[in-house]
Amino acid sequence: MNDNGSTPVLSLKGVSKSFGPVQALSEVDFKVDHGEVVALVGDNGAGKSTLVKTIAGIHPADGGTISFEGKEVTITSPTDAVSLGIATVYQDLALCDNLDVVENLFLGREEKADGPAGVAGVLDEVGMEKQTGELLENLAVTITDVRNEVGTMSGGQRQQVAIARSLLGEPKLVMLDEPTAALGVRQTAMVLTLIKTLRERGYGVLVISHNLADVFEVADRIFVLRLGKKAGEFGRDASQDQVVAAITGSSGNGAKR
Repeated sequence: MNDNGSTPVLSLKGVSKSFGPVQALSEVDFKVDHGEVVALVGDNGAGKSTLVKTIAGIHPADGGTISFEGKEVTITSPTDAVSLGIATVYQDLALCDNLDVVENLFLGREEKADGPAGVAGVLDEVGMEKQTGELLENLAVTITDVRNEVGTMSGGQRQQVAIARSLLGEPKLVMLDEPTAALGVRQTAMVLTLIKTLRERGYGVLVISHNLADVFEVADRIFVLRLGKKAGEFGRDASQDQVVAAITGSSGNGAKR
């Protein structure tokens, strides 16, 4: 249970992961609530990617427990994570530049038309376009033509497409890996606005980022990893200096909110 008595969407207890002699995660306790943005920060090699990939089923945990919406679960593959309601948008976005927004969103899960046309393999283009438009409108994104090729779009718009695609499966938790990396000021603002919208819609959001200015703008809570261990946990009232000190190890554990 969290402070207001509700059940976290995701909860990790004592999760550990090693790769041969390298202990990537050591006894990590971590949680994300519904309608909460948690930022995961730390230096390179701190264990951020390993933690995300453990939750996403790419690197199953060696020890500890994972609970999803209050129920203990086993995540041994990406399929397990997706079926639970965990969506992950990796830094490379994995978009097809030569396809438009609708085609990217429904790639691999195209919907057939009703009746004989569907039997003949005809796709429900109108239905998929309608779903895409409704989803983007609900997220208040800046894409005006869903039939534009993704390769012609800005970095911020491409990130919007990738996040929208992750929501088609109606997840409960969305994990974003460096969503503002290499974006300009305006494009970054676009993505941060979308992250806030996800929170307003009730999603649990986990953001991995090196950019503390972005983190402080959107995060309800900041979780610091250092050398595979929890090094601090901060609320909105923390300072960047406190977080940096926890990241670099120049202080003790961070003050909780």
